Amino acid sequence: MREIFARMAELEREGRRFAVATVVRTTGSTPQVVGAKLLVDDLGRLVGTLGGGCVEGDAFVEAKHVIETGEPSLREYELTEDLAWDTGLVCGGTMWISIEPGERVLRFAGRDLLGDVLAASAGGKPVAVATLMRKRGKDVIAAGKLFVETDAKGGGTLGDHALDARARAAATETLRQGTARSVVLDEETDLLVEPVMSRPRLVIAGGGHVGLAIAKLGVQLDYEVTVIDDRPEFANRERFPGVSEVVNMDMVKALETMPIGWNSFVIIATRGHKLDSHCLRAAVKTDARYVGLLGSKRKTILIAQMLRGEGLPEERIRAVHAPVGLDLGGRTPAEIALSVLAELSLERYGGSGRPLRLSDEIFERTLGIKKRD
Repeated sequence: MREIFARMAELEREGRRFAVATVVRTTGSTPQVVGAKLLVDDLGRLVGTLGGGCVEGDAFVEAKHVIETGEPSLREYELTEDLAWDTGLVCGGTMWISIEPGERVLRFAGRDLLGDVLAASAGGKPVAVATLMRKRGKDVIAAGKLFVETDAKGGGTLGDHALDARARAAATETLRQGTARSVVLDEETDLLVEPVMSRPRLVIAGGGHVGLAIAKLGVQLDYEVTVIDDRPEFANRERFPGVSEVVNMDMVKALETMPIGWNSFVIIATRGHKLDSHCLRAAVKTDARYVGLLGSKRKTILIAQMLRGEGLPEERIRAVHAPVGLDLGGRTPAEIALSVLAELSLERYGGSGRPLRLSDEIFERTLGIKKRD
């Protein structure tokens, strides 16, 4: 999202007009999630995506109209089987896309939030924007906005004190989770909550083979990756191209002294049990939302017993993901990295981890296959 917010600021400085299209609600299978955005400027230039295909093409045309008229628009797209076949979009779902003129996207409650969201996306104080969506038959209309910061401050109103309270609570929870979501308030009212914060940070203590594989995949998944190792040959830019930071110093001291905020994921993957335990002790004292320990179940138990004996609170020990990763069956460094990053994705997005394949029941019903006796 930072790219879109940065482009908004650039266009405002240039005095150019633009519109922003946002997926505000979905049902069924859709090519993009709630919160996805596409910016269109008055020259027809694009930043972001709504999933491609004719939906994005129609939203582009509508955005040009919004730029010309200055009036917002909200459109419903039912992804029929014919549409899906022709365009490659996933069928069976419906998307509602709100398109707003640039001057209205982040200006409300007497405040321009563009500076706030830019700062939040660059590592500053996170902020969440909540938009009330009311259903009128098949139509959905935007009926108010408010914003919430991590210190519970904010502004704006949805026009009702009770709704404001529920929206602020939902926005605060969404800030903790870090991903946009739609909250059903009642049969006629949804709340779109969009948190804005910096890229998630992945801190890896240990630059060995597994640490290297985790770092490579973390870069591909757009984490801000920091690698720590006390051995110069394992902590250098040549070994870790593309990462944000390589720290060559005592790993425990690095974890104790470097700023590790809430939107951070720490993986302990050092060369030995003792060093692992010392690094884990330092990691659980940070504000990181996720701490994982690489290794066997036996090592996990031994280190947990040691930390408990040192008086570390049991809830902090239990919160550690150890052994880290999902059981995918792989054994190579790359396969272990996939296992680890898959679990991090579950933590970030709240997925189920179940296979996406169709169940036998749905497969048989949709293809008209009769069950055998």
